[in-house]
Amino acid sequence: MADNNSLNFDFDMPAAPSLTLDPTGDLSAPAPEEEKKPEPEQKEVRLSPEEQKMVDDFAAKIDITNSQQVLQYGAASQKKIGDFSEAALAKVSTKDLGEVGGMITDLISELKSFDAAEEEKGIFGFFKKKQNQLEQMKTKYNKVETNVESIQSMLENHQVQLLKDIAMLDKMYELNMAYFKELSMYILAGKKKLADVRTGELQAAMDKAKRSGLPEDAQSARDLADQCERFEKKLYDLELTRNISLQMGPQIRLLQNNNTMMAEKIQSTIVNTIPLWKNQMVLALGLAHSQQAMEAERAVTNMTNDLLKKNAEALKLGTIETAKESQRGVVDIETLQQTNKSLIETLDELNKIQTEGRSKRQAAEQELTRIEDELKQKMMEIRS
Repeated sequence: MADNNSLNFDFDMPAAPSLTLDPTGDLSAPAPEEEKKPEPEQKEVRLSPEEQKMVDDFAAKIDITNSQQVLQYGAASQKKIGDFSEAALAKVSTKDLGEVGGMITDLISELKSFDAAEEEKGIFGFFKKKQNQLEQMKTKYNKVETNVESIQSMLENHQVQLLKDIAMLDKMYELNMAYFKELSMYILAGKKKLADVRTGELQAAMDKAKRSGLPEDAQSARDLADQCERFEKKLYDLELTRNISLQMGPQIRLLQNNNTMMAEKIQSTIVNTIPLWKNQMVLALGLAHSQQAMEAERAVTNMTNDLLKKNAEALKLGTIETAKESQRGVVDIETLQQTNKSLIETLDELNKIQTEGRSKRQAAEQELTRIEDELKQKMMEIRS
């Protein structure tokens, strides 16, 4: 596909129709004004008096018997339509509106990626964790904000280009309408000339052939009739080209409408969506600060209450133990009872031991006396 540079097509050229018999596209010199019969109103296109005069003057210069002129009739206008269509396609084919949709999708993804909600766990190291979470949130916010601003900048550039394209499409529409009118004027001039030839020269040639009966007159009439037929086919070909130009009008407007809607969508995104989400991000950060302060205060309060409860419980236990100890004597009665019992048992045991010792000593003394008496007796028996 050729681009605009290779086509060398200027969309800023004046949107005015011109008629020529030169296939290179040079303007024909205006024919001298001559008296003409009033023509019936043309329904194909509305012409100004100047344009109607241009058609009438141009029709007078058409030579149906010139095969080269018939072959090239309207070729300059057809070439304009062809170049115009190709240049228009080259201009709009480089506009990828899907890229804009992709940018908006990326923007939504970036906005959704920012989530200020964080799950809180535990109470130990509370302040350190909270500070880390807040820093992570700020880092995420800065990243998303940078990406959002980058996408916004690209969207703004696309919006500027779309607005330029909309203005360019307006000019394209004007040019297309001028080419449509130009083709219509070629067709009107051709039909006028064809009607004049058929009612004039062709009818005269046919009458002459009938009168003379000569084959050369018949052939001449036949040749002129064939030339009229070929010229009529040429006009039909121009009508087909004009139909292409006619269809391009609504196509250009549809494309222009699409660009307008996309530009409005970008405008809405830049003016409404992005500021709204930025506000939400800022609110989320502010709420995170407030939440951090609230939870820090709550943690301090909870720890203070726990400390007071523990101190109160310790004070209660200490007070009770102190009161109990203060009511005790130097020696517990139970201790005295135990020691008294042990002392009595000791004395009883001592008395028992002493009594048994005394009895054993008495028995031993008696035994010693007996042994002593027995020994004395034995000694006495030895002496005798």
